[in-house]
Order: sequence, then structure tokens, then C-alpha cells
Amino acid sequence: MAGIYLHIPFCKQACHYCNFHFSTSLKLKNDFLTALLKEIRLREDYLEREQIHTVYFGGGTPSLLEERELATIFQSLRHHFLIHPDAEITLEANPDDISPVKAAAWKRAGVNRLSIGIQSFFNEDLSWMNRAHDATQAVDCIRWAQEAGIDNISIDLIYGTPTLPDDKWEDNLYRAADMDIPHLSCYALTVEQGTALDFLIRKKKVSDVSNEDQARQFLMMTDILQSRGYEHYEISNLALPGKRSRHNSAYWKGTKYIGMGPSAHSFNGRSRQWNIANNALYIQALARNNIPFEIEELTAQQQYNEYVMTSIRTMEGTDRRHVEQKFGKDFYALLDKSAAQLIQKNWLLETGHRLVLSREGKLFADRVAAELFADPPDPSEKGADHSSRTSHA
Repeated sequence: MAGIYLHIPFCKQACHYCNFHFSTSLKLKNDFLTALLKEIRLREDYLEREQIHTVYFGGGTPSLLEERELATIFQSLRHHFLIHPDAEITLEANPDDISPVKAAAWKRAGVNRLSIGIQSFFNEDLSWMNRAHDATQAVDCIRWAQEAGIDNISIDLIYGTPTLPDDKWEDNLYRAADMDIPHLSCYALTVEQGTALDFLIRKKKVSDVSNEDQARQFLMMTDILQSRGYEHYEISNLALPGKRSRHNSAYWKGTKYIGMGPSAHSFNGRSRQWNIANNALYIQALARNNIPFEIEELTAQQQYNEYVMTSIRTMEGTDRRHVEQKFGKDFYALLDKSAAQLIQKNWLLETGHRLVLSREGKLFADRVAAELFADPPDPSEKGADHSSRTSHA
């Protein structure tokens, strides 16, 4: 099982909190599509002809693609990769890009899952985030997608903003559940360095986020959605039974995937590589039949740390038997020793051979993962293993 991620690096406008790679100018869109199609052709052997079970259009804003552009990309993917007939095909979409006509066009093109950036059902929140849609569009777009036959829908919601008191957050959650949305990705607002939000907070033009508010609203999310039948299967993701994101679940299980487009990452089980996060340079390199990327060969320690980092965030937790089988007895002993202190603090629970975050531990998932990591090797030690990075252009 393998996956494909395609990064579409264009947006209508910049959300204040976003630090993903994108451009609000569409003047390079046609050249980008030409370059993307060439990268698809050049990288057809990266996954060694494994069958593709998930395709994910992310960004940026992939819903800016026209039907013919989307169809052309699909045609190229099917020509160069072995796409499973029942593959999960996800398109990220903004509410203001969705209409009955576009939803029907995406369905015809092969999209069978939408990930919609709702963020909130309240206008004051959307205005504060500098989103392009309003609360009415947030509701209408879901109905239009469902009427077009795309009922496998995920929506993003953001909590912990200064404009979102508890009662409004509760209302957002109940609205989503009442609309029979099978998957929710709920994120605490993060102030990323260099974003517009970071600038506004430093200039005292908007209020900073409150960690206490975010922790409280996280627990509200868990309680409310679990009471409505959702599985809290990953720290930020909740789904009705059978509706987990197959694409993201594969990431968390360490499955191979290829990422194409500017800034996209790839993983083949042994190394990671990532494309340059610059549209113009990406286009120029592909025009010369070069893929502009950097690559990092992963040491056993790095692979162990990545497994811990992703698995501990999931409902199933970190499998100690898997650690012993894949990484050896030394890593197994390290994991057990580190976990003992976290179990004593009641941040981790032992469930058979698995280590799972407790309710309180979910509030400290990143800290728990860091405490379970293997320490980096001392560069002064003879024979210390180091990752190697290589740039390509």
C-alpha cells in the first residue's frame, strides 16, 4: 500500500495563521501544471511500481483547479502509476470554491473524498482568520458536496482562538455532528513564526492565544464528539467508524508515499526527500528535466524516533513488540525505561504490549514523544551514525 500527495501551491488570499507554501498570484499556474505533469512522469519508479491506494490533492488550495486541469492530472497519474480501483481520492477545498457544478465535476473526475477548510461556522472567527468564505458558505458547501454524491467528507475546525468562547466551540462541534460529517480534523491555533498572525500578536494588534483555553476546548472536543459516536483516532482527528482518513493513517503507520509539487515530501522507507519550496525555481528545474529536491537518508535512530512520534499520537499507540522486531532489543529497552516515568505521571497507559496516551497525556503529546525519543548520537564518538543530506537541482 502506497500513497501519492500532490501540492497545489496557490491560494486566493493568505490566511493569517498559515505557514504552508503557497502563492496568491496565479500567473505561474499553467507553467506549474506543465512542470507537475513532467514530475509525475519522471518519478514513476520512485515507489517501485507498488499499487497506489490513496491520492491526496493538498496545498495551497487544490479546489482552484479547473475540471480539465484536474482530469489531465488524473490521466497522467493513471498512466504512470498503478492506481487501485477503490483508491481514496481526496481533494482539499475551500468553501468559497465549492458549488453544485464544481462538486459534480470533481465527482466525475474521480474525487471521492473532500477535505473542506471550514475552520468555523461563525463569521467573526472567519474574519479574524482572514478566511475568504463566510458562515453561510460554510454550511452550503457541505450540502452541495453531499448532493453531488461525495458523502465522504472531512472538515477542518480551529479552536483556541481569542474570538471563540467555549459555547461557540461547542456549537461548531454539534453543528458538524448534526450534518453527518464523517470526519473532523480539529486543530489548536498555532502561532507560526513569520506569519501575519505572529506579526499582529507581536504588534499587540490582536490578542495572543491562551494555552489554558486550548486545553479546555481540546477536552470538550473529545467528550462531545465521542458522545456522538466519533473515534478519537489521532490527536487532531476524529472519525465515525470506518471513516478514518486512509491517506493520513498511512503516514502514521510509516507507509511509503511520494509527494509531488513545490515543497512536497516523499518517503520510501529508507529516506525522506522534499522538493524546493519555490514555484519559479521548481518550474525552471523541471523545464530542464531536473527535480529540485533535497534528500536525507534516515538512520535507525531517526526511523525509531519517527515511529514513536507518529504512533504515540494515535488511538492504537506505540507497539513495543514492533519496536523490538524492527529496531532491536536496545531500542525496546530504551522505550520501556523512558515510558516508565510517563506511566507514573499518568500520561501514558499500558494496554497489553502497547503504550497509549491517557486523557491527560493527550494534552502533552509532543512532550511525551520527545521523552520517548532516542538521544542523538555524540558526533565526537568514533563511528557515530549520521544522516546525510544531498541537494539536487
